Amino acid sequence: MRRSMFLATAAVTATGLLLAGCASGDDSSGGSTETEGGTTTAKVGVILPDSKSSARWETADRKYLEEAFQAAGVDYDIQNAQGDKTQFQTIADQMITSGVNVLMIVNLDSGSGKAVLSKAQSQGIATIDYDRLTLGGGADYYVSFDNVEVGRLQGQGLEKCLTDAGKTTANIVYLNGSPTDNNATLFNEGAVEALSTKVDGGEYTVVADQAVPDWDNQQAGTIFEQMYTETGGKIDGVLAANDGLGNAAIAILKKNGVNGTVPVTGQDATDQGLQNILAGDQCMTVYKAVKKEADAAAALAVALADGEDPSDQATATVTDTESGEDVASVLLSPEAIYFDDVKDVIADGYTTKENVCTAELADACAQAGIS
Repeated sequence: MRRSMFLATAAVTATGLLLAGCASGDDSSGGSTETEGGTTTAKVGVILPDSKSSARWETADRKYLEEAFQAAGVDYDIQNAQGDKTQFQTIADQMITSGVNVLMIVNLDSGSGKAVLSKAQSQGIATIDYDRLTLGGGADYYVSFDNVEVGRLQGQGLEKCLTDAGKTTANIVYLNGSPTDNNATLFNEGAVEALSTKVDGGEYTVVADQAVPDWDNQQAGTIFEQMYTETGGKIDGVLAANDGLGNAAIAILKKNGVNGTVPVTGQDATDQGLQNILAGDQCMTVYKAVKKEADAAAALAVALADGEDPSDQATATVTDTESGEDVASVLLSPEAIYFDDVKDVIADGYTTKENVCTAELADACAQAGIS
């Protein structure tokens, strides 16, 4: 019932909005839809969270979303809130005023994200949570990866690397993502599940477990250094929630001359993360094929902008733990990346050999089969 009412409202909105033109700057591309009342413009607004927590938002998501919207011939406006909740709200207000009929967001936290979604929905605008679910936000659709599986792969990866290093017992730490990001909660859930047998059996001891506010890499370095000091350096493995946090931990391990001897996990397959893997300082990362995520989200947004029912695309559901509601979702599968798999990320077009294989890593790249 809720979806059918929403689709009717979205269709009316799509046919009723007459836009004066494209959004300013390089973020928009023209496209129009013929309707009974004449020609209207289907327009999608996208708010990215920042460029600090992960390089992916600007280097990958923006690029792939732009390409998908351009190929579909719809107007779009992609902006980045740069971690500022006030700016996030301001961007949303501007997009709503400009006449978007679909709003896609990557929230900074569920509270501010919920306010934006609620305002958009009150204007009959279709809403999509992209990558992060806004708890209690009531987005019409959600597009992401299976985030519990991401954490599960990280936990399995840490166990594999400890085993490969001959460690049958180990002191491990969790360097988790932002406590306001539901994805970080899911990553931790999967990692804890994957390592539960070792931890419950006493083979692994969790000596520290802390979240990093706002995924801030500088704070992550401070937090991990405190962990290292408080444990007297007795840390055998680091479950870091993404490559940025992992690199912050690696910097402290380097400072203490033990980098490469303590397995560190990651996520996002950033150039830095891949380089750390090739250098032997990072155990693994989790690759999320952002192009597939962006393409799926763009296809969903275009269908909504055209007043179509995209239920055949969103075939999964995710339960909003705050509202208890099921959200129609598109969920994609992540992939664990180790030394020998770095070439696969490059072959997939996510990055290039030139970006990853510096002169210092030339031998490692050759050993990893990167040509």
